[in-house]
Amino acid sequence: MDKNTIWGFVVIGALLFGFAWFNKPSQEELQRQQTVADSIAAVKEVEAYKAEQLAKTQLVEQEEVVSDSVVSEQLIDKYGAFAPAVSGDSAKYIIENNKVKLFVDPKGGQISSVELKEYKASNGSALVLFDAEKDSTSLGFSLVTANNRLLNTKDLYFEGVNVAPVSVVTGVDKKSFVFRLKTSEDAYLDYVYTLGEDDYMVNFSVKAHSLEKVLTYGVNSLEMQWSSKVKQQEKSKKFENRYAALNYKYLSDDLDNLSESNDDDESVSTKLKWVAFKDQFFSTVLIADNAFSGAKLVSKMGAEDSEYLKKYSADMSVSFDPTGKDETGFRFFFGPNKFSLLKSYDNDAVGDNVLKLQRLVPLGWGIFGWINRFVVIPIFDWLSTFIGSYGLIILILTIIIKIVLFPMTYKSYVSMAKMRVLKPQIDEINAKHVGDKMKSQQATMALYKKVGVNPLGGCLPMLLQMPILFAMFSFFPASIELRQQGFLWATDLSSYDSIVSWTTNVPFVSQYFGNHVSLFCLLMTITNLVYTHLNMQNQMEGSQQIPGMKYMMYAMPVIFLFMFNDYASGLSYYYFIATLITILQTVIIRRTVDEDKLLQKLHEKAQSPKKQKKSGFMSKLEEMQRRQLEMQKQQGKRK
Repeated sequence: MDKNTIWGFVVIGALLFGFAWFNKPSQEELQRQQTVADSIAAVKEVEAYKAEQLAKTQLVEQEEVVSDSVVSEQLIDKYGAFAPAVSGDSAKYIIENNKVKLFVDPKGGQISSVELKEYKASNGSALVLFDAEKDSTSLGFSLVTANNRLLNTKDLYFEGVNVAPVSVVTGVDKKSFVFRLKTSEDAYLDYVYTLGEDDYMVNFSVKAHSLEKVLTYGVNSLEMQWSSKVKQQEKSKKFENRYAALNYKYLSDDLDNLSESNDDDESVSTKLKWVAFKDQFFSTVLIADNAFSGAKLVSKMGAEDSEYLKKYSADMSVSFDPTGKDETGFRFFFGPNKFSLLKSYDNDAVGDNVLKLQRLVPLGWGIFGWINRFVVIPIFDWLSTFIGSYGLIILILTIIIKIVLFPMTYKSYVSMAKMRVLKPQIDEINAKHVGDKMKSQQATMALYKKVGVNPLGGCLPMLLQMPILFAMFSFFPASIELRQQGFLWATDLSSYDSIVSWTTNVPFVSQYFGNHVSLFCLLMTITNLVYTHLNMQNQMEGSQQIPGMKYMMYAMPVIFLFMFNDYASGLSYYYFIATLITILQTVIIRRTVDEDKLLQKLHEKAQSPKKQKKSGFMSKLEEMQRRQLEMQKQQGKRK
């Protein structure tokens, strides 16, 4: 390399160095460049993070797709075509009219709660028969799918077809509401509830649409499971429990029921028309349009500290057409045990369609029930049409009954008066035949026959009045008309009235008497003691009286005090008024009957040449005495 070339490179280097020196960036420019570089790096990091997250999300979505597919396959395997109904909306529907408010739960499509609008619980709150939210009711039908899986409708979700969230039935005769259980096929199951404007009866039908496609082959019936807890509605749980029972009616026969006081169950092989879950004043009745084919019925007592009286369950079989040509029809009755109302559902009914729901009102068996149905209730209802106070109605009813029974009361008193005026002569007979009881009895009966006195004349009229007393014993606790109706100090004539109460548990007293004192029951006891005293005075005293009978007669009213202290105050009030009227009648009769004239008439009859007609009872009594005397003579000969 020559000298000129070297100087050329030196000059070029110097020029480059000078250019770089004079054009180097300032400190501010360097900072700006660094900021730009940092920003570019940050953007690249964000883009890298987004790319990473996107990749992860795509992976998760792929996994979820796989998981949903697995779950879907599992649901189909477990529920068959009913897999779409495994989940759904939980908001309840309300259907109501002037009488009832029904809550329908989409899960199970069942009526989950019922409120009776015209009644209140004993604490003043709304009267709710049952509530599914408290696990107090359940109704479902068992379904067997085409892939042999056993399901129950109470676990599946229904959809309201023509139902608003709140549907009020007014101004129409009847309105239907459809709840549909859908499937994955062109098949479904409908629950149809039909409610009238002023009715406690709800029509309930189960109708299929092409369910033969999704159910096992050959289905022609369904097994249904119905259970409910009966809630305490009245003030006295112990008293209310006596009238709470699971009742049922055979299709072509009478009614029956499980035990009111103990756990009980019954397997019924014959057809049933209806099953009722009943408490003292209200019932839930499930009625089949055709019949229930056999049933397993169970009643279990509730715990003492529970708000429920009993738990009922009924497992039954009903006919079913999966093609939907025929529907399975029922009726629900949610309402009061009111005799006239229940009886009205049999208007124009014939044959097996006669329900006899009025038998849910326990009016007594045999003659006691007849007296209540054909005498007491008509009079009671008639008085109710123009008298608003049920205390006055009971008073007037009692007066009417006592007027009707007065001839028997009068005859009973006169008969006992005859026995009383003959006592001196009977004492003479007993003294004459001391040690020979048979001859004494024969002579006494001869005297009775001679003067025309029936020794049971004082008892028979009283016995004839007993059906009335027992009928009223059944009538008042079963009359919902008295429920929460006050009179004087009593706030509820269907329950006990309390003037003194306590919370401390007193052994024996709390168990058998309760933690209160009922004033009407106390007044009833006092008047019965007074009447017993008067009655004992009217009866003949002496050797013919059974030893200890006097004390037993006085003990009975005290026993009644323990028995009736927890009973309906309307019943105690009736017995109090009835006994008080009887006392007044006895006092008046005593003042009007002249026993001296009565004795004179008996002597005149004894001296009369006209032969006294012998009663059938006297003839039988004489025959018994004759046979007894012959037996004694034969025994004497043997000795």
